[in-house]
Amino acid sequence: MTPQTVLPEQRELFDIPEEICYLNCAYMSPLLRSTVSAGRQGLERKSQPWNIRPPDFFSTARQIRSTAATLFGSTADEIAIIPSASYGLAAAANNLSVGKGQKIVVLAEQYPSNYYIWQALAQRSGAVIHSVPRPGDGDWSSGILQALDGSAAIAALPHCHWSDGTLVDLARIRDRLDETGGALVVDLTQSLGAMEFDLGTIRPDFAVAAAYKWLLGPYATGLLYVDPRHHQGQPLELPIFSRKNAVEFSDISYRDEFEPGACRFDVGEVGNFALLPALYDALQQLLKWQVPRIQASLAERTRAIAAAAGALGLHVVDPAYRAPHFLGIRFPGGLPAGLAEHLRQQQVFVSIRGDSLRVTPYLYNTDDDLEKFVLALRAFV
Repeated sequence: MTPQTVLPEQRELFDIPEEICYLNCAYMSPLLRSTVSAGRQGLERKSQPWNIRPPDFFSTARQIRSTAATLFGSTADEIAIIPSASYGLAAAANNLSVGKGQKIVVLAEQYPSNYYIWQALAQRSGAVIHSVPRPGDGDWSSGILQALDGSAAIAALPHCHWSDGTLVDLARIRDRLDETGGALVVDLTQSLGAMEFDLGTIRPDFAVAAAYKWLLGPYATGLLYVDPRHHQGQPLELPIFSRKNAVEFSDISYRDEFEPGACRFDVGEVGNFALLPALYDALQQLLKWQVPRIQASLAERTRAIAAAAGALGLHVVDPAYRAPHFLGIRFPGGLPAGLAEHLRQQQVFVSIRGDSLRVTPYLYNTDDDLEKFVLALRAFV
């Protein structure tokens, strides 16, 4: 990969007080100032509905599809707009077949949205959930590959584990599934926008991303990539706006035909005048920064934190097995009681997930933030 120029710190674009050390983007990103403004302006439009014309219900969605396609490496027609990761994953499960006794492969302690839907599908179909155990060295991929035999109908996986950022080598998974004939569903909620995604290599059947984390979007927004072979599939809803010529509000006839592409999988009332302008603003900013540069910039921050944690005798997974924007710090004797509250009292915000102290910086974090975190951690250790 070509070395990328690291971006300068971007704190001024966010409304974060100087004393706050927010290292918790994997929990929920703060909105950009411009995103808040775009959402406010969008919400205000409904105060004068006589100025809203039928094409306005479709225009921002169209812009989002085009922008999101750049992030996925897809075409705009392959993108649906959804309210959550669970919605997109349910659409995927609704359009993939699995037989009695076949396996649906997931990770141990995988995010619940990417587990419950497959558990329900297994119960309906007689399939078996195969949960790959957490590896001691962070190498999920070897265990996944062992599980992907001829009985594995679906692999439902993240790009990195939500609790500590440990990586899944999706390219190797794709190669194995090409041999066995299984489907691939990918949850990119904890990676899209912060880490490069090679659609041409990974070729998922479906890929989903909730937008309120690394895509910097508002809550209740998300994106769904749908491979063209599923474009004739069955959506969860049968919304009006996905139908052919739906922009013609004066035509009250029923339409059986959908517009081409993935838009049939859109959530109902997709033309949300408050949320979509905010999401579009956030996605535009990501494209301005460029994902490879975001990734390189966040990797620089996590390397510094990892080195400091190691110097304190704490454990961080080898960089070869973790996402560049993500850290899970573990303590030799387990997480100390009161750690999260101690950090919060110092106005340092991170997350506890399982036995991991999850630390996820972003472009708004300064060198002072990193120093403040390390000092607070050292005082507790």
